[in-house]
Amino acid sequence: MRFDKRNDVLGTVNRGNVAESGLCTLCRADCEGKCETWLSSLVGRKLLYPRDFGLVTAGANNTTHVGVSYNALRIQGYAYGAHGIKDTLSKDPDDCIFPNVDLTAEFGNEIKTKARIPLMTGALGSTFIAAKYWDSFAVGGALVGMPIVIGENVVGVDRASEIKKGKISKAPELDRRIDIYLRYFDGFGGIFVQMNVEDTRNGVAEYVAEKYGDKCIIELKWGQGAKDIGGEIQVTSIDYALFLKKRGYVVDPNPELPEVQEAFEKGAIRSFARHSRLGGTNLDSVDLVREDFMKTVEYLRSLGFKRISLKTGSYGMEELAMAIKFASDAKLDLLTIDGSGGGTGMSPWNMMQSWGVPSILLHAKAHEYASILAAKGQRVVDLSFAGGFALEDSIFKALALGAPYTKMVCMGRAVMIPGYLGANIEGALHPERKAAVSGNWDRLPKSVTDIGATPDEIFASYFDIQKKIGKDEMKKIPYGAMAFWTLADKLSCGLQQLMAGARKFSLNQIRRTDIFAANRETARETGIAHCSDVNDEFARKILAR
Repeated sequence: MRFDKRNDVLGTVNRGNVAESGLCTLCRADCEGKCETWLSSLVGRKLLYPRDFGLVTAGANNTTHVGVSYNALRIQGYAYGAHGIKDTLSKDPDDCIFPNVDLTAEFGNEIKTKARIPLMTGALGSTFIAAKYWDSFAVGGALVGMPIVIGENVVGVDRASEIKKGKISKAPELDRRIDIYLRYFDGFGGIFVQMNVEDTRNGVAEYVAEKYGDKCIIELKWGQGAKDIGGEIQVTSIDYALFLKKRGYVVDPNPELPEVQEAFEKGAIRSFARHSRLGGTNLDSVDLVREDFMKTVEYLRSLGFKRISLKTGSYGMEELAMAIKFASDAKLDLLTIDGSGGGTGMSPWNMMQSWGVPSILLHAKAHEYASILAAKGQRVVDLSFAGGFALEDSIFKALALGAPYTKMVCMGRAVMIPGYLGANIEGALHPERKAAVSGNWDRLPKSVTDIGATPDEIFASYFDIQKKIGKDEMKKIPYGAMAFWTLADKLSCGLQQLMAGARKFSLNQIRRTDIFAANRETARETGIAHCSDVNDEFARKILAR
């Protein structure tokens, strides 16, 4: 495992146990810091470098790799050449500098969705933590120019929404989420609306098509990397549990049972879990799944959706092949493949620990299967890889492992951290806003005051945002969005540096040969050559001259 709880070089520390991504396995909205992602949301690209310059030297301790994981992939550097330089620049060293690396990404079949960086959020759905901090996520994502995904069940759990005979007449929470993103959308990025079984029954697609047209990308869902059942939330009100039960959800325990109601009244039961349904239970073969999928896509197109995506979880190889083949046949715009190690706002813990295919193995097979289709002359659907990413080196590795098919990297928990952190800072500095922004602090902790006491001191990217939108509009920006931009800036700068070292100055130049495996097992499982084998034949020719 790459990450210890404490990183002395960067001056960061994890509050809890560390996941492969570098985040704590349990990430708290009220955390006072300071993991690498938390601190990056304040100081930005400064955290790319060791602390206390002039007093220290630093040395890596991540060179002895054990097991198969993204950490066991390393990034290849080159001593000559440059690829993907803009037409307005030359290959002169004065032009071939890392700030000139172009991170502009795009995906899509007929209509291209552009993004300023190759990042998108995971699905932020009906979990309360997604709702509470949505303003920060949406405004931050729109300002950065990256896509954001509204997850499943948002309409279904909204007590203010109105659904009659499968037709939505009112969906205030969904409207709020879409409208906040579109307020700052400037042509880069995009807003996805994801649907599961209940959303399909409730008429979410019809509502979005009628009200928003093609401003939204509609996303079908086959699961996620954190669990192999439908999405869950937890509620502590029996009235709300009964409401969700009447909305057609599975609620556990059943709040309609007299014995459950009595147990709740006595305090023996204090919460209820709302579950979504499994999809495809009425289908018994690959052919039937394909037929049903194609009919669904055709229906969505008939509603007017010109951009459609699919999100699939860490199922086995048959489901992976189905997802890639069917999405390519249907000419979808994006397929997000979420491996185990993916995050969640609510999942059974031991299920998260034990279910599905780990991300690196699933993504390696995705490239293999995509290559099979491409060899037959078929255009392969654009891919997005998800499942436990938080840092810039992971972005590079994921793009390289799936190249040339992978256009985006999907981050879930990592890009939520700045939303919490910014809201906590805003609530502490402005107590009158604390409840509105869902702040958790009464005062700034030392981990923040060591950096600054006002937002223009605390957030390294404050003045970059101000330059984009102006001083007056800056007053309307949630502090969580400022933190979001600051984290994105750090990830972008780090990715530019890695790409420059690989002599790749645009994203479409990244290749699988830009990474190598640090152990033989990883090489065998991924098809990525071992580091001591890469270019060995060319090395021997040089020596033989």
